[in-house]
Amino acid sequence: MGNDALSAETATAPDVDYRAVQDSAEFQTLRRTHRRFVFPVLGACLVWYLAYVLLAGYAHDFMSTPVFGSINVAILLGLAQVVTTFAVTTWYVSFANRKLDPLSEEIRDELETDGLGTPAAASQAGVNR
Repeated sequence: MGNDALSAETATAPDVDYRAVQDSAEFQTLRRTHRRFVFPVLGACLVWYLAYVLLAGYAHDFMSTPVFGSINVAILLGLAQVVTTFAVTTWYVSFANRKLDPLSEEIRDELETDGLGTPAAASQAGVNR
């Protein structure tokens, strides 16, 4: 009934050796590129957040310092946390679009073909183009 498309898709899906893909040089490059961006940024964000929490917990006088009107340092640093979240998200999306997506597209294209430029499902079915 409604599952015809799903069963047709799974019937023609190629068997993928995920361990071989994971061990490939292309995947290792993708993984290394991702980690070189994510780990330092994550570390910096965690330090920034921990600093904010520690200041809020132990530096009451500093955090309650008025900046203008009823706005104090704590409110500004709290808003800066939100801004930082959006900035890091935007930065990561830009990085992924420029660096990670092309690498992952190469891996996906290689998996979808059998290396000879023919779709893997067609070569498994014994159909040559």
